[in-house]
Formats: sequence, structure tokens, C-alpha cells
Amino acid sequence: MRDTLVLNASFEPLSTVTLNRAVVLILQDKAVVEHAHPGLRMRAADLDLPVPRVIRLCRYVRVPFRRRAPWSRRGVLVRDRHRCAYCGRRATTVDHVVPRSQGGADSWLNTVASCALDNHRKADRTPEQAGMPLLREPFEPTPADAMLLTLGREDLEALPDWLAQPAA
Repeated sequence: MRDTLVLNASFEPLSTVTLNRAVVLILQDKAVVEHAHPGLRMRAADLDLPVPRVIRLCRYVRVPFRRRAPWSRRGVLVRDRHRCAYCGRRATTVDHVVPRSQGGADSWLNTVASCALDNHRKADRTPEQAGMPLLREPFEPTPADAMLLTLGREDLEALPDWLAQPAA
């Protein structure tokens, strides 16, 4: 189902929710639609509502400060947009730049998305040892960038210009 971006009352990204949850928040007057899918509407007997893409909470929600985005395999694939860091083809696995057997950690700066062929070819070596240079260096996304990246490319491109775009 479509994900809807939830903004705090101060317009900072908080999370993504399902379309059903977004509609419930709107109907309970806890949120307002900031950006809708063009041409799509939800209709019922007493309801005519644009299908929300971005909603904003009416009241400010205090969120504990999160200094770092939590690392995950899915997060690495999303960060790298499912593109192999070695050849640029579709990535299905995560590769450790410095292999775990050589002391490499599960971290944003040590993992990249990789296709299965290149992951197998690189094996238990560093990119230099394998002669496979990285097309782009891994980076650690901010918590807000990591959350925005989970929306997917088409939803991310359709967001309004005033919403900050994550780092590439």
C-alpha cells in the first residue's frame, strides 16, 4: 500500500504511515493534508478527501533527539537505491567493504549495496585487493534522510520542492 509521509507541526519529517492510518489522522482532525496525489480522491457518503501523500500533524509532537539512523541491510539497499556499488546494476545483497572476517563492522560506512555476482566475485577481500573500485563511497544518512529514502524513488520525486530532499 502507498506510504504517506507524516510531518510534525514544525514541518520536520517524523515517519511514514499507511494510507489508512493517514486518513484516520485526518478524519480525527489530528492532521491536515499538505500534499496530495494529483487526481486521486477518496469518496464516501459524507466524505470527499484528496489521497494524501504528505500530511502534517496539527499539534507539535516532541520526539527524542536521534543522533544517528539505525543501520540495517534494507536501509543500505534503500540508501544506495538498489544499485550495485561496483557495476551499477540492480543490487540484491549487501557487501562489506572491509569484510567481517578482517574486522569490518555492520555500519553505514562499511556496507554497500551489491549485485550477487559482484558480491561473490569480491568474496572475502577489500575492493582494492579484488581490483573492484567503488562507483560511489558509502555515507551515513541523517535520520530524516533515511526516513525520506524509504518512500521510494517515485514518491520521493513527487514530493513538493519545499520539503528538503535527502543527500544522494
